[in-house]
Amino acid sequence: MRRTAVVTGVSRRIGIGAAISRRLAADGFDLLLHSWAPHDAEQPWGADEGWTDEFTRELRETGARVEHVAADLADPRAPAELVRRAVEAYGHLDVVVANHARGVGQALEDLTATELDLTYAVNTRATLLLVQQFAAQHDGRPGGRIVLMTSGQHRGPMPGELPYIASKGALHQLTGSLSAHLAPRGITVNTVDPGATDTGYASDAVLRAVLAEEPQGRWGEPDDAARLVAWLAGEESRWVTGQVIVSSGGGP
Repeated sequence: MRRTAVVTGVSRRIGIGAAISRRLAADGFDLLLHSWAPHDAEQPWGADEGWTDEFTRELRETGARVEHVAADLADPRAPAELVRRAVEAYGHLDVVVANHARGVGQALEDLTATELDLTYAVNTRATLLLVQQFAAQHDGRPGGRIVLMTSGQHRGPMPGELPYIASKGALHQLTGSLSAHLAPRGITVNTVDPGATDTGYASDAVLRAVLAEEPQGRWGEPDDAARLVAWLAGEESRWVTGQVIVSSGGGP
């Protein structure tokens, strides 16, 4: 039986979510892709309008079965709906990759309760509920995998992104407890920190500053993270769980 995965945060053609989805499709997975373009529309890079439908068609042409759901993960009902749609489409679900993220720059002086609550809701609450719903429906077959995504908040200060790093730091700290809870059921839980990855968000000044500290002389590329995520989603990672893995090329 073909393996199936939900990948969240597949909204932009140069994003990590797109690279992960391509890798999993190449590895024989059938996919349910999640996106939420209104978040990107609020950002300097803007929304990649219509791209996810185009991407869905691209992956289907490779032979994968692919469904797409647009959903606001600030809605507490959305995680259950994603899992329901995946099981409805494919009969079972093997892997969840919680790649989505809300990121709005706020330093201490700029913090608002509204943004803190919304960032926690999307990055932390939705991820936990997605894990809960996945675990509730998992039928015990071998190969249950959960991959979360954190950031570099544990490796250096990020004072201008406090809501984001607070919510991502929570996922980092949840990894061990979730993995211990699900290990008896053969479900692994790992978290990936992809390091500085060029997905079009950084200004020229940030690009130069980070590049100056990159020992391999380049920024990370989306496929760098995708290769690791695909391995964690596969059979050969079955003995690896409860880990927060940095994939940064040795850089910041």
